[in-house]
Amino acid sequence: MKNIQNLDWQHITNELNIRGFASIEDVLSASECAELVALYDHDEHFRKTISMVRYRFGEGEYKYFCYPLPIKIQALREELYPHLASTANGWMQTLTIDTAYPPSLTELHERCATNEQTKPTPLMLRYGQGGYNTLHQDLYGEVFFPFQAVVLLNEAGQDYTGGEFVLVEQRPRAQSRAYVLNPKRGDVLIFTTNFRPVQGSRGWYRVNMKHGVSEVHSGQRHTLGIIFHDAQ
Repeated sequence: MKNIQNLDWQHITNELNIRGFASIEDVLSASECAELVALYDHDEHFRKTISMVRYRFGEGEYKYFCYPLPIKIQALREELYPHLASTANGWMQTLTIDTAYPPSLTELHERCATNEQTKPTPLMLRYGQGGYNTLHQDLYGEVFFPFQAVVLLNEAGQDYTGGEFVLVEQRPRAQSRAYVLNPKRGDVLIFTTNFRPVQGSRGWYRVNMKHGVSEVHSGQRHTLGIIFHDAQ
């Protein structure tokens, strides 16, 4: 796994501020991705399985991990969080929202626990041919962290086709703007969970963003989702 501390966090922060998302290449190796994919068929690692069709979330399946998380997932969650917390606090100040995020993931989870949010939220998603995920936001309770991440675990164009990651920006009184992204295996994509600040002629305002996955045309696509807050 790439050393998270050595990443160009100034560049990542700039991308998050400008677009609401940022991509980090080659964080996990091909073998590390394969190890994570292999976990999917071992139910002892998971607390819950969701059929997307049943809840009209799309076509496919995902599973929420249980605590303790696999070592690499725990490490990614803990090491990414402090850098993102600094940016998150900057966003809250810009938007004059009276929320400050603590410097460590442990402290965030303590805050979640006071709101009866104690269930782990990292998950793995599996899509086959025809699979997709409708536009949504992953909030899970009153306490939520404004960034989350996904790690692509299969190689686009080799293991599957289609299945692009889609972000839609919903500006007030304007048409929506879509970003269609196709990260490589092992890349980490960080994006806003709910909204981002945008400067207008009358000052800063919130722009809502949702994310989803376009239809998979062939093959199989696995994604690791890293959500930092816990769920009720």
